[in-house]
Amino acid sequence: ADCVVIGCDSMLYVDGELRGKPGTPEQARRQWNSMAGRSGQLYTGHCVIRVANGKPLRTAASAEVTTVRFSDPVDADLNAYIASGEPLNVAGAFTLDGLGGWFIDGIDGDPSNVVGIGLAATHRLFNEVGLVIGDLWAANR
Repeated sequence: ADCVVIGCDSMLYVDGELRGKPGTPEQARRQWNSMAGRSGQLYTGHCVIRVANGKPLRTAASAEVTTVRFSDPVDADLNAYIASGEPLNVAGAFTLDGLGGWFIDGIDGDPSNVVGIGLAATHRLFNEVGLVIGDLWAANR
C-alpha cells in the first residue's frame, strides 16, 4: 500500500545541556528551576518517508530550531503545573499549546515546531519526496 510516514521529536537545549522528557515531578522541577526567566533552543527533528508498494520510495529529513523565552513562575503556579502531570512527558518539561503556555514569554521561530510538528518544515519535506500537500487534503474529503 502507498502511504506517508511522518516522524517528529524535540529536545530543549539550555546552558549547554540537552533536555528531553523529564519523566518525574522532581526532574521537571529541576528543569524548570534552571530555565525559569531564561531562554532555550528547542530542536525539532522531522522525517518524512514516502512508501510505495510497501517499500520506502523517498526520504527527507530536517531539524528546525525555535528559541523559547520562559517566564519565572511563582512556586504555587509551578507546583500546580507539575501536579497536572503535563510537563512530565514533553521535551523540556513544557508545552506551548497546553497549560505550560501560561509560562512562556515568547518564541522566535515557527510555533508549530514547539507544538511538535513544524508545519512549514513538514511541507518542505513533503515537496522533497514528491508530494503535494493539497493532494492529501483532497484524499480525505
